[in-house]
Amino acid sequence: MLEVIQLTLGPLPNNVFILGNDDTGDAVVIDPSFEGQVVLDRMKQKGWQPRQVWLTHGHFDHMAGAGEIAAVSDPPLPIGLHPDDSLWYENAGGAARFGLSISQPPKPSIIFSHGQVLSLREGFAPVVKVIHAPGHSPGHVMFYCAELEVLFCGDVIFREGIGRTDLPGGDMATLLRTIREQVFTLPDETRLLPGHGPESTVGYEKRHNPFVS
Repeated sequence: MLEVIQLTLGPLPNNVFILGNDDTGDAVVIDPSFEGQVVLDRMKQKGWQPRQVWLTHGHFDHMAGAGEIAAVSDPPLPIGLHPDDSLWYENAGGAARFGLSISQPPKPSIIFSHGQVLSLREGFAPVVKVIHAPGHSPGHVMFYCAELEVLFCGDVIFREGIGRTDLPGGDMATLLRTIREQVFTLPDETRLLPGHGPESTVGYEKRHNPFVS
């Protein structure tokens, strides 16, 4: 049975998600921010084994803990990223732009593409679909889990808000199109699990988000 655990970590603060299966003990970490050991400790409490790291995008606050978590295995756990965010990723997510520094994680070994399906562990049944969702960054993706009716939406959309578009590669028109075409086309009851702040639903944002009409 699939389960989602949310931890809010780091200076910004970021929502870090663990998607795990109680039956198999397999789990992936989505957008590990700072304090990676907290994430590892929580998985240990659940009896889950980390198998992969999935990044919605390459900004530093969503990848700061990726290297620490990947290092629990030798070779390191696979890290997934869309190639259009490679420039961000290869430059430590732009941390220096904000006067911060992070350890550069290993090179991604899972290359995300729109419509791709992902499993918690190689050879097992897929649990999410990758949705390319540019606008906040060129290679931003979301992960849709139909079984749990949740969308891990990163910095695309927040409760009554949207992601910033003033960083390199951001574009407001593209972001709004992404929300209308890739988020608002999902069932209204779909829970939106964002990179920052409280969760919402597709239906609520259709009615109340002031940025998207």
